[in-house]
This record gives sequence, C-alpha cells and structure tokens, in this order.
Amino acid sequence: MKESKKVKSISEYHRLRVFGEPLHPLISVVDLASVPAENNVTSVVIDFYSICIKRSTNISLKYGQQEYDFDRGVMFFMSPGQVFSLSTSDKEAPTQSGWLLLIHPDFFWNTQLAKSIKQYDFFDYSANEALWLSEKEEKTINGIIENIQQEYQSNIDKFSKQIIITHIENLLRYSERFYNRQFITREKSNHQVLERLEKLLSDYFHSEDLISKGLPTVRYVAEQLNVSSSYLGSLLRTLTGQSTQQHIHEKLIEKAKEKLSTTDLSISEIAYELGFEHSQSFNKLFKTKTNLSPLEFRKSFN
Repeated sequence: MKESKKVKSISEYHRLRVFGEPLHPLISVVDLASVPAENNVTSVVIDFYSICIKRSTNISLKYGQQEYDFDRGVMFFMSPGQVFSLSTSDKEAPTQSGWLLLIHPDFFWNTQLAKSIKQYDFFDYSANEALWLSEKEEKTINGIIENIQQEYQSNIDKFSKQIIITHIENLLRYSERFYNRQFITREKSNHQVLERLEKLLSDYFHSEDLISKGLPTVRYVAEQLNVSSSYLGSLLRTLTGQSTQQHIHEKLIEKAKEKLSTTDLSISEIAYELGFEHSQSFNKLFKTKTNLSPLEFRKSFN
C-alpha cells in the first residue's frame, strides 16, 4: 500500500494544490472557484484543521476507504491527522466553487479555543455525514468567512488574532447549531438509525456466542450502522439525551434483569454470559444503573 503524504504546513498544502502562497502562515481562506480544479491530489495527511463549503462536478473525495462526490454543496470539517485524496474524471473538465478555510493548530496557541475546539465532534464525522445548509444558513456562514478573510488580509496588529479567533468560535457554534437542526429535521432517516441500533443491540445480547464476543464497543456499533462513532454519539445525544455507550449499557441491563429474574444462574455466571471478564465489573455497572446490586434486584422478586 502506498504511504500517504504528510502535509505539515498550510504553505506546503497551497503548493500541493497550486493555490499560490498564503498571506498568513497559520490561517488561509481559499476561493475554490479561483484556483485550479483539475489537479489530482494523492492520499495526504494534513496537520491542520480544514473547513469548507464545496460544490464540484467531476471531482470525488476519498475519505478513509470511501469515495464521495460534491455535486451538491455541503459543509465539511477535517481535523489534523485525517487522510484524504481528490481525483477527477477524465470525461469532462472538473469545476468547483465554494471556499476552504485552513487553520494550523499553532494559531490557537494560548487561547481558550486550543482546548474547546476538541468538543466539536463534527471534525471527526465522515464525508457522508457532512452538513447540508439552507440558503439562509449558508449566508450566515459565508458572512463569517468573509470577516475572517478581511481581518487576516488587512494589516496585522495586536488585535487581529483575537478578532479572528472570535469569528472562528462563532463559525463553530453556528455549525453546531445547524448540525442539531439537521439531526432533528431529518426525522425519518434518524429514527431509522435508532431502530437499527435497537435491533442491533437486541440481536447482539441474544446471540449464542456473547461469551466469546464480549461486550459490544461503540466503534463496533457505529461500523455496523455505517456511520462514524462521533456522528452516532452526536445524533443520539441530540435525539435521546444519551450517548452510544449509555444505549449499550441500557440494553445490557435489560438482558441482565431478564436473567436475574427468570433463571437460577449465579451472579458470576450471568456476568460471564453477558461478556464480562470479572463479575465485580458487572456488579458495579448494574448498581450504578439501577441503584441495586444484582443480588438485591434478584431478592426483590422473592
């Protein structure tokens, strides 16, 4: 397998994509309509944040192991360390529009955003989980980008960095708001995800080989549902107020209650059958979720 090219700086990425030299080494806004679209970009790993609104024809993005087109405009987020590549069709000349915001982590140094940016899960969403904006929402986002661009293209002074940081914080907060709107308005598809999650966990905890498989992980559940772990967690928290791990534990406790009330298996045997290596871990989780120990719960039926 060909090793991905590591791109450490925004200047290096500008050269790779034939964007011309950036005006600032740590932050850049690129008008995608004004730069070449026909150059292929082999697999790269970027060491900075990337946020974009992109529309294109005959250009596909490979993110991880999947390919996506951008015939419709979407807002897409990438954090440092993620792998992607771009390819173009040989049939027709590619076109693109929108903008690309690149921010090196060093730009956040000594600011609150250096820590708080990690709370925005959408930087780890897959491309098919991108943000679809209404015309009004896109206008709001574009206005913030124009403010960022205007500030760093002006004469830099002691106020510039904090002003730009404030604009970036607003950009992220609006993006989070619009993602929550997307979770809620896509009611049918999101409820289908919940239904599939419910069935997946139910089937898992009723399987014969639960002992060998162990407890399901968040990553396993997300992969089975064909979404990223971070996206699934955000979706569930918005729609149900619970994390993926909490949903897994709820289904686990349901199965444990069933075994405690309908079988004569010992607590240790039940813990083992539910995929726990140690019964103490099972006891602790059960009491945390029910305020009763497994033995106390069983006695309540006698």
